[in-house]
Amino acid sequence: MNQELIDIISTLSVIKGDNSVPRNIRSKIDSAINCLNKEEKETCLRIDEILQELDEISNDPNLPNYTRVDILNLISDLGKFK
Repeated sequence: MNQELIDIISTLSVIKGDNSVPRNIRSKIDSAINCLNKEEKETCLRIDEILQELDEISNDPNLPNYTRVDILNLISDLGKFK
């Protein structure tokens, strides 16, 4: 796993640990982290799956604005892998 993916997982972990983020979103973030850590799928397939999940999360009206910015930045970073 390259350093950029490790940084993305680290940012997702910070969001997951933020108690101001709704529980359902933290659960989705946790599943995204688990998906990125799985080695049985190709990286491009994992990234596509994560991009869909993060896009759904970014449209959640209960998401704090500062977290939305982080999510959108992660989407941008993951888009570089395509």
